[in-house]
Amino acid sequence: MKFIPTAIPDLFEIDPQVFGDRRGYFFESYNSDAFVREGIHLEFKQDNESNSNAGVLRGLHFQHPPKAQGKLVRVQRGSVLDVAVDLRMGSPTYGQYHKVILSGQNKKMLWIPVGFAHGFLTLEDDTIFLYKCTDTYSPELEGSIYWKDSMLNIDWGITDPQLSEKDLTAPSFNNFNSPFEYEQ
Repeated sequence: MKFIPTAIPDLFEIDPQVFGDRRGYFFESYNSDAFVREGIHLEFKQDNESNSNAGVLRGLHFQHPPKAQGKLVRVQRGSVLDVAVDLRMGSPTYGQYHKVILSGQNKKMLWIPVGFAHGFLTLEDDTIFLYKCTDTYSPELEGSIYWKDSMLNIDWGITDPQLSEKDLTAPSFNNFNSPFEYEQ
C-alpha cells in the first residue's frame, strides 16, 4: 500500500499493490499495520455500500462529535469524482478541498479523517461505492454543506446532478459553525 499525502494535512490517497494475472487480481483493501506505519491509528465500526447511476451526487456529508467519522473510501465498480473538504478550525487548509477520481479500474482509495465533509459524484451507471467508517451512523448527529457552495467553489463538472432532498437544502459553508478542531 502506498500512502500519498495530499496538499491537505492528514488526508491521503492510497494506491494498493494489485497482483494480477490471467485469473484476475488480488489486493489488500485495508491493512491495519500499514496505517499504523503512517501514524494512523484507527478502528473501523461500520462498513457501507451504495449503488448509484451516473450523475448522482451524494454530499457533502459529515457527522458531528461524539460520533464523528473517519472514512476509508473506494469504488468496487464504476467510477466517481470524490471530494473531501477540510472542516477543522485552525487548520492551514480550512475550507479547502481535495478531489480525486476513484474507480474499480484504478483501485485507488482515499483516507478521510474526522473533521472533513465528504461527497462524490458518480461518473458511470451502476457504480458501487464502499466506505469503512470509524464510528456508526447517528442520524441526529449528521450534518451537510451545500454541494455547490460558492465559497468552496468545487468544480464538480456538472450543473444539474441528481440530489437527495437533504443535499438540495443543505446549509451554506458561510453559515457553518464547525465542531472540529485541527490537531497538529
